[in-house]
Amino acid sequence: MPTVFLSPSTQEYNLYVTDGNEELYMNQIADAMEPYLDASGITYFRNDPALTVGGSVRLSNAANPDVHLALHSNASPPALSGQIQGTDVYYYEGSPEGEALAQLIAANMETIYPYPELVGIIPNRTLYELVNTNAPAVLVEVAYHDNEEDANWITSNIDNIARVMVLSLTQYFGIPFVLPDTLQRGQLLTDGFAVNLRQEPSFSSAIIGVVPNGADLIITGEKGAWYVVTYEGQAGFIPKEYIVLK
Repeated sequence: MPTVFLSPSTQEYNLYVTDGNEELYMNQIADAMEPYLDASGITYFRNDPALTVGGSVRLSNAANPDVHLALHSNASPPALSGQIQGTDVYYYEGSPEGEALAQLIAANMETIYPYPELVGIIPNRTLYELVNTNAPAVLVEVAYHDNEEDANWITSNIDNIARVMVLSLTQYFGIPFVLPDTLQRGQLLTDGFAVNLRQEPSFSSAIIGVVPNGADLIITGEKGAWYVVTYEGQAGFIPKEYIVLK
């Protein structure tokens, strides 16, 4: 199953012109993304707010995700403080994967940001999280936290932003976007034995986890004789014959 490393800002010193700070609200967006990621069958890893940007990158590289997604809010240069608005989506220049994801995020942000003409993508070769991550990386500056209208828009649209981010990831990975409230739930019922969680719907596919008898599962899809399930944050495939729908 596809994997993403979520890297919300660890910059609590970047204060919003309204209240709160960048670290607070970017972590709220990441929190709000988790149910959508679970529902759509995307496995995720996250940084720790106590880490530096270097620590976040090292953790990402150790996790070996398919995508690294950094979440930030922006600030204008001092001479223009409070005067700039918009969403900037950065990707590593020369990375077709990064550019493809950046384009998807920008297109979807245009549907929720009040000034779609101010949403754009920017190639970059200097931002640390773009240069030093092993996975294709995108850094999203959601809006400008030194602009009162933008700051209020961020804090009032946490779930909308989270939904758009996950929608973009599903489009990038070529998988269905599933809303959390449409999920099915099931229980693994066998004669007492555990069942392997597979990366693909095949008994020859890699084993990515083990699910004990009686475990509750979230069912996010199906393929032939297999269900796509999430168990303890890990998404994979289990034969339908072992699952009873609730």
